[in-house]
Amino acid sequence: MERQIKSALISVYYKDGLEEIIHQLHELDVTIYTTGGTQQFIESLGVNVKKVEDLTGYPSILDGRVKTLHPKVFGGILAVRDTDHLAQLEEFEIPQIDLVLVDLYPFEETVAKTSNEPDIIEKIDIGGISLIRAGAKNFNDVVVIPSKDQYAALYKILKEQKGVTSLAQRRFFASEAFKVSSHYDTAIFNFISDGDQKAMVFKQSITDHEALRYGENPHQRGYFFGKMEDVFEKLCGKEISYNNLVDIDAAIQLMREFRNEPPTFAILKHTNPCGIATRTTVLDAWNAALAGDPVSAFGGILISNYTIDADAAKEIDKIFYEVLIAPDFTEDAKDLLMAKPKRVLLKLKEYHVAQSMYKSLLNGVIVQDTDMATEQTDDLQIKTLLIPNEREKSDLIFALKCAKHLKSNTIVLAKDGQLLGMGCGQTSRVDACKQAIEKAVSFGFDLKGAVMASDAFFPFPDCVELVHKEGIRAVIQPGGSIKDQLSIDYCNEHDMTMAFTGVRHFKH
Repeated sequence: MERQIKSALISVYYKDGLEEIIHQLHELDVTIYTTGGTQQFIESLGVNVKKVEDLTGYPSILDGRVKTLHPKVFGGILAVRDTDHLAQLEEFEIPQIDLVLVDLYPFEETVAKTSNEPDIIEKIDIGGISLIRAGAKNFNDVVVIPSKDQYAALYKILKEQKGVTSLAQRRFFASEAFKVSSHYDTAIFNFISDGDQKAMVFKQSITDHEALRYGENPHQRGYFFGKMEDVFEKLCGKEISYNNLVDIDAAIQLMREFRNEPPTFAILKHTNPCGIATRTTVLDAWNAALAGDPVSAFGGILISNYTIDADAAKEIDKIFYEVLIAPDFTEDAKDLLMAKPKRVLLKLKEYHVAQSMYKSLLNGVIVQDTDMATEQTDDLQIKTLLIPNEREKSDLIFALKCAKHLKSNTIVLAKDGQLLGMGCGQTSRVDACKQAIEKAVSFGFDLKGAVMASDAFFPFPDCVELVHKEGIRAVIQPGGSIKDQLSIDYCNEHDMTMAFTGVRHFKH
């Protein structure tokens, strides 16, 4: 079902990109109704228009809050092109409106620029959103253009089809219009509502997106909704995949824990850190992190909290990795690392971590606050007779940060700011402990004087017993088991120290 555009209502906040459309409408002898600033802009192009206020018989009132809200405007948009509705239009002297070209006040942009609530409230569009919804509802007969994103498509129709549209084209524009309106309303809701109101509804809208090569596996489609460029600058490398993005997010969340620490390097595989170390130089941090598990590092995600220099780059370049992330790179380092163009090099702009986490589940979505808790030495609750020394306290906090970012159940063994071994994703905490010990020993580490961290409490002292046999004498855990005392007693009997945090860090 084709429709010819013979009349248009145009009222826009942003005028860029509009000029060529106006000229094309003028060439097709389309009657244009408009308001205020848009009227002045169109007339400056030498094109005559009809004022909406002349159509309605009312001026713009209430500081522009009411301009187009009138039956003579909405009647012309909403009328079905049949005998009954057309007769009513004629009776009430309402012209048909075939094209609605309207954008919205910049609400989100205003929120981003100011905290002045009256200014923000004034940017809640009423007339514009109503016009867009009216045009979209009547897509059988009306073309609606809700933003400049659709200008190119409209111009093509005006130029190549002489203003004649198909039902499929009008339906497409209507869908775009409801996308714009729903996103706009979501932004307003998120601004106005309080925490309790937000908790009662799952309401998010992100329009910026890009298709990925595929999802987790080649037979799955994948998309990213957001702006990667706000978080990092891609310096080189192949297309970032779905799995890359998941690992990149995990790497940034982990390194955020060390953003204010001396040079720290981390290596991740399938979102789990398999090597982490803090040293006085980036090179030393890299070498120590790699030593933690040089096997798993192959094809991993690498991240540093300091600028990568040439010395570090030379060593990093010796292994195959998927992605390397850092706040910056020296020119020599970039020249070296970018010589292998398929490897992804990312310059980190900010340690962005979302405040909430979402996951589709069953027939709905589960939502939770992101685990932003980071314990410090002052938070430690020493439960044993033996008090940890300053080095042990530092290592306990280091190990706990590592454990927080490993899949549960998890055990971390660390010493002198270096991850020595970890067990993660195990159904038994004892198995996680055994795995951590085995990995550390297999890579030649001496566990005497090391520390152990657990993401959750010990229901029995079995893990403490295992690490004691390896020479570990300091343990950190959240506590909270009805049998906590069993582990405390074992430590007291074997000259070990144990600290509680009171905070569990499960990661499923």
